[in-house]
Formats: sequence, structure tokens, C-alpha cells
Amino acid sequence: MAPIPKEADYLVLGIGSGGIASARRAAKYGAKVIAVESGRMGGTCVNVGCVPKKVTYNAAALADSFRDAKAYGFGGYEMPSFDWPMFKQKRDAYVKRLNGIYENNLNRDEIEHMKGRAKFVAKDEVEVALEGGGTQRIKAKHILIAVGGRPHMPDIPGKELCIDSDGFFELEQLPKSIATVGAGYIGVEMSGMLHSLGSKVDFFIRGETLLRHHDPMIQEVVTKEYERIGVNVHKTSKIVSVEDIGNGLKRVNYEHTDTGKKDSVDVETVLFAIGRVPEVEDLHVEELGLTLNKQKHIVVDEYQNTSWPNVYAIGDVCDRGFELTPVAIAAGRRLSDRLFGGKEGRHLEYENIPAVVFAHPEIGACGLTEPDARKKYGDENIKIYKSQFTAMYYAMMEPENKGPTAYKIICAGKEERVVGLHIIGANSAEILQGFGVAMKMGATKADFDNCVAIHPVSAEELVTMT
Repeated sequence: MAPIPKEADYLVLGIGSGGIASARRAAKYGAKVIAVESGRMGGTCVNVGCVPKKVTYNAAALADSFRDAKAYGFGGYEMPSFDWPMFKQKRDAYVKRLNGIYENNLNRDEIEHMKGRAKFVAKDEVEVALEGGGTQRIKAKHILIAVGGRPHMPDIPGKELCIDSDGFFELEQLPKSIATVGAGYIGVEMSGMLHSLGSKVDFFIRGETLLRHHDPMIQEVVTKEYERIGVNVHKTSKIVSVEDIGNGLKRVNYEHTDTGKKDSVDVETVLFAIGRVPEVEDLHVEELGLTLNKQKHIVVDEYQNTSWPNVYAIGDVCDRGFELTPVAIAAGRRLSDRLFGGKEGRHLEYENIPAVVFAHPEIGACGLTEPDARKKYGDENIKIYKSQFTAMYYAMMEPENKGPTAYKIICAGKEERVVGLHIIGANSAEILQGFGVAMKMGATKADFDNCVAIHPVSAEELVTMT
């Protein structure tokens, strides 16, 4: 006789940032919540994403600052030592503490949680293969799929010799040399951090510029800057195979896609950061008829509803196109507000979502790119404001050591509503948050101009641009 399933008002599959945010919000409304996780608490963001990435970026920024210090009269920083094993140990410990905080939060909100791998056996029931052995079935009135994704690896000879973006956080030593692949934000961030910390970086991209989904100004400036600081950017290049040549080295064989010319480079480590795929196979939802898109993301509407009644999806597993932790959190909380808080119609508006790239230098973007704005509103209804300058931080440095700052404001209509904001330069991540609020409120160029500037900071350029 089959064991009687547990029952819940809300079953959350995946205890990452989005899943736990939705689970806790539902529990505060009095719902009986059960949560399931197959890996470490906190999902991608806490374990192999935002959190350890930003800690590593901080270390890279300090390395950059040591190099810059000489221009301000400081000595003794020309060859600073960096203890990667010690750094990794402390970073891992920090992540482990966060894992514990996630579990404590679930316990505090009386959310039952279990470790295991879930699969749907019906549209309202899952079976969990428990980590310690055995299975547990759970029936729920509402089920949230928040299982996230995993890094994609290419099917090439020698792929087993390479690491993905998750593997970056497992490196026990800083590679002396590394080949990185992928012009998206993960590849750009990791390539920049490794270079700043002392690795020789060969960076392979399929096109001519980095961050091809960003505004053209951002693409142009960041690509030139990576080349200026010494990252060896291999444009229009594709790795076709990797081989172990001994002495701790790997031979990366690649071809230039525009000319067909073949070449190779020898490095210690090969890192692919070419995107992520949704973690849906083990759920068996496709077999049961849940609607997925061509990339196997779960198709949802603006309320996070899937094609099954009372089953929802948020975060990287769904098809909304914003693979960002705060987006998953916001969508998850609003979903619980609607399902359990009586807030009918509550949902996340996927417009004017600010996002940053911890590149070298930092990048911020909110709203439409210039090509998208022209397509949506028409050339005659778009006005562009741009400024490119040298931040005051570089005032003491030689010309060849000065980094770029570039800002673009995209306005639409007679009222010049700001529909796009793109910035690259020091502190762009911190700058963008406040301007994101203004754009969400429908700010116009006149609103920007009416704000008194803070001087002397780079951000004042955004409220004084003509």
C-alpha cells in the first residue's frame, strides 16, 4: 500500500532566493508550506552566483586599487601578495553561514522543508526522492516551480577538461593562465576578476563585442576597455576542442569564424560561461504536458501562471527573460500576495528593471537600449543624450592608465520620458539603484534636470546633461 501523501496549501520546489521569498511570504499569511531543495540552501545566488561573485569582485577591486595607489603617492603596492586559498576558505565560510541563515528562516516561519529531488506524478502531486533514501509524496493546492538552472557546456572534444561558471568557485588556486568563453555578463565578470587578480586571460567571444544584448555604447566601451587593460580578447572565435598536453597545461584549439583560420593557445584552465539552461528534466513536467518554450523554459503569463491551473514558475526556470535574483524574489513575493494575501491582480511588472554587470568598470542598465527604443517609438520620437568623460578618480594618473566613463539617456515623446539609461564607469551599480526608482515612477528628462547635482561625482553628469 502506497504511503499517504503529505498535504500542503503551498509546495515550493527550490529553496533559492525566489523560492524562499515566496514560501516565507505565504507562511506569513497563514498558509501551510512545504519546501523541497536538492542542493544547498540559497540556490545559485548564494552558492555559485551573486554572493561569492561579489566577494571575488571586491578582492579584484582591491587589487586594482593597489595598482592605482602609486599615482596618489603611495608606495609598496607594486607587487601585493594575494592568498587565493585563504580567500576561498573565507568566502566558502561566508556562503556556508548564509546556508544556515536560510534554514533558520524556514524554521522560524514554521515551513517544513526536505532535501531531495522532486518529480511530478500528477498536476497537483510530486514525489520526492529523499537524500537519505526513500521517497515522499506531497499533494498541494498550489505548487511553485523555482528550481533555477545550471550552466551549459558545449559538446566538444575535451569538454571534460574544462570547468563551467559553477566550477569557478571550486578553484583551489588562482590560475596563472586561463581561457574564458562567453560574451555575456558571467563571462565578462569572471574574465575581468581573474585578470585583475593576476591571471593571464585569453577571452573568446563569437562576435566583435562583449555584452551583445546591451546598448551599443556599452558594448563598444567595455570591449575597448578590456583590450586596454590587457585582457586578450579573441573576437569572432570559437573553441573547437581542448586537449591535455601535460605539465598542468591544456591546449585550446580554436578557429576564427569569419576567416576559418585555426589557432591554439596553451593555458592552465578553460572556463565556459556560455549561458544557463533550466533545471526541468527531472521534474517530468514536459512528459505530463506542461508548456515549455524551445529553450525548455517554462512558459508563464504575467501572473507567473503556467499552462496548468494552480502551478506557477518564477526565476531562471521560467521564460520571462530576466535571470536576476531580485526579479525572482519580487515575482515570488507578489505571487504569494495574490494567492494567499487576498491581493487580487498582484504581479511583477517586467519593465524598467535595473540590472548591473560587475565588469571592469561596472555597468548599469535600465529600460530600453537605443535600437529597441527606436523600434518601439520610432526614430522621430526618440532623443538621445550622451556623455563620455574621465572620472575625477583618474585625475592623478597618466593618460594610459585612465579608465572610461560613459552615460546615455534615452528619451521618448514630447515629454521626453526616460525610457532607457545606460552607464559604464566606477560605482555604476550604486548609482543605478536611485535612478531606477526615478524611471519606475515615469521620470522625464526635465525631472532629471530639476535635480540639483552632487559635486564632484560622476553621477552629477546624469542630471546636468545637455
